[in-house]
Amino acid sequence: MKHSLAHHWDVAVIGGGPAGMMAACIAAAGGASVILIEKNDSLGKKLLITGGGRCNVTNAETNTRALLAQFSDSDKFLFSAFAQWSVQETLDFFHTRNVPTKVEAEKRVFPASNSAQSIWDALVSELKRTGVTVVSNAAVTACTTLGDLLQSVTLANGRTVTARAYIFATGGMSRPETGSTGDGFGWLKKLGHTVNDTTAALVPITIREPWISTLAGVTLPSVKLRVYQNNVLQDARVGKLLFTHVGVTGPTVLNMSRDIGDLLSYGDVLLEVDLVPTLDYSQLNTRLQELFVTHHTKKIKNALPDLIPTTLVGRILENAGLDPDTACNSVTREARIALGKALKHLRMQVKGLLGTNKAVVTSGGVSLSEIDFKTMRSRKIDNLYVVGDLLDIDRPSGGYSLQLCWTTGFVAGTHAAAYAATPTS
Repeated sequence: MKHSLAHHWDVAVIGGGPAGMMAACIAAAGGASVILIEKNDSLGKKLLITGGGRCNVTNAETNTRALLAQFSDSDKFLFSAFAQWSVQETLDFFHTRNVPTKVEAEKRVFPASNSAQSIWDALVSELKRTGVTVVSNAAVTACTTLGDLLQSVTLANGRTVTARAYIFATGGMSRPETGSTGDGFGWLKKLGHTVNDTTAALVPITIREPWISTLAGVTLPSVKLRVYQNNVLQDARVGKLLFTHVGVTGPTVLNMSRDIGDLLSYGDVLLEVDLVPTLDYSQLNTRLQELFVTHHTKKIKNALPDLIPTTLVGRILENAGLDPDTACNSVTREARIALGKALKHLRMQVKGLLGTNKAVVTSGGVSLSEIDFKTMRSRKIDNLYVVGDLLDIDRPSGGYSLQLCWTTGFVAGTHAAAYAATPTS
């Protein structure tokens, strides 16, 4: 049965990541009419890149107490939720939906296909099977309350969505290009929740290439940093970059380091620097032509400092395969194109995180004492449920983050549907 946005829903799920998709499926399977609202153009963007694109579905530790011991001091909150849905339930869920899995080092569980697409396909198929209405390209801009109830959410296009119960599943602040930009934290603060500051492993990154030491002390005020694993873009941010004798640092690098550390546990990580992020290829080509005309009698190595720091010139020219002593007025079109690529794609292999050889996980989010983990219901707003990365829970890499999503999503979906089915007084 199709519904318009104006329909009064039983359950509205905000955020179409793993926790949100699971919550929506479970609520709909429980008989609720469910709308899943996603601000991106498609669901599960972060899910598709997790685990280096292979998707570390869970950790094969089926002893729940041993599993929860990995969640630091959050374990005492999580027992009631994990008693309802834990590792075995997750494995059963995907196995019965034709997604076989395999266990690798440190009990990391992956789909046998080695592709996150398998997990995404299973969840999307379940959303369709259970009749969930998915609305994409729909950013939530405001929440309206009446007393201790959430009344409606307003979308960017001005339309409102009303429901008996709401599930917030908007994720944290890691990998913002996938949509995790911390929107939910702002709403939860306005709704009276305590939201602890989100932090990551503020750790400089070490680089494998020996030439990195020649750039020690160089500061670039604005570059674009891209992170790749298995040729798949994992993150991209613009900001300040500082070179050290062993790697790179700076505010942008520090804020990306937690996710880079996580990715390293799955394989090699490539860091790419765009030295001229404000120029596209055509604009950069024009800029280089102008530069070479202005300095037509100079050697190319003496002209490039107009564009990049002098200490970077040698590295860029070597990467472009150009002789530093080439005169500007003799640079060929092919050489200029190669130089443009080198300026926009300075690549480095990540060696590790300085001072730690393990991923340091993100922390911060809604204070756990303000959530009833038997139901995932807010203790501030009676018809609101909070799941996944919105919760202030530390966990290591190795499948624990996604298991937290599956568990909290299941519990919230189950109890939100039950709440919606309860007759109003």
